[in-house]
Amino acid sequence: MLNLEWFRTFKVIYEAGTLSAAAQALFISQPGVSLHLSSLESYTGYRLFDRDTRKMLATEKGTILYNFIIEHMNKLEEAENIFHRKCKLEKPTVSIGMSMEVFQYMLESHVSALPFNLITRFGDHPQMLQELNNGTLDLILTPQKGTQHNLDYTPFTKERTILICGGKTDTRELEELLLQDNRNAVKEWLSTQIWYTTAADMGHLKRFWSACFNALPGFRPNYVVPYYGSILRCLSNNRGFAVVPDFLCRQEILDNVIKLVWEGSPPVVDTLYFGKRKSNAYPEEIKQLETILSKNWPVYDDNVLV
Repeated sequence: MLNLEWFRTFKVIYEAGTLSAAAQALFISQPGVSLHLSSLESYTGYRLFDRDTRKMLATEKGTILYNFIIEHMNKLEEAENIFHRKCKLEKPTVSIGMSMEVFQYMLESHVSALPFNLITRFGDHPQMLQELNNGTLDLILTPQKGTQHNLDYTPFTKERTILICGGKTDTRELEELLLQDNRNAVKEWLSTQIWYTTAADMGHLKRFWSACFNALPGFRPNYVVPYYGSILRCLSNNRGFAVVPDFLCRQEILDNVIKLVWEGSPPVVDTLYFGKRKSNAYPEEIKQLETILSKNWPVYDDNVLV
């Protein structure tokens, strides 16, 4: 059956010129806009837009359809405004991208007090950069800066990557090799151990290995789990190794359920950035999120790990 919302979406795409701009105007996701358009094209049997890299260009059939429905759509929108029950202004909705752990540690406890709606998305950094660029996300936390000219990056803290192990792991031989600074022997010994990593991101392990041994890991991790929090729970009072951001495991190290094995040499330190579009609709809301995250993030100190 024909859905009248398809016509509303079509009209906004025609006038806004891009799917991301239409999504913002309609307060729906960009995939939702694409679904409405593809459904309408399937229903009519015509391609309504030519997809350009920067703009949606109406085809001849698209222009005919727009001219045919525009007067009726304007009348319906007028009726909607007249007869809609008046209420307080709707809250703005801000979309933020970050890792699951950052959300749990730094933001989760503050969500219920936010004076605006929040959508949180988890993904890898390249994906989040792309979604920020196309308007799906309004703010991201990332150690990677993209090359898009419409994005702005503000450094707010640093993240150190360290080698940890379960509390019951015997590290006496490794500690002796580290004292001798025998890198090849350290690399070979570590390569034979039990390793944990996450499904979404092996970047920390690769950067740590490259910095310390000038090579990529030559082994396959034994256990690939969803999140760093899963790694910490698996390692607690157990055996095995992992490379993780230091802020995630400070409490577990203090509780002696996980051991800090090596901070790396040289230390592996990433600058974390707030990424956002230079022109966005929610500057005050984004600033509030940045303030919350900055205040809750542990203060970085080059000389202090825990």
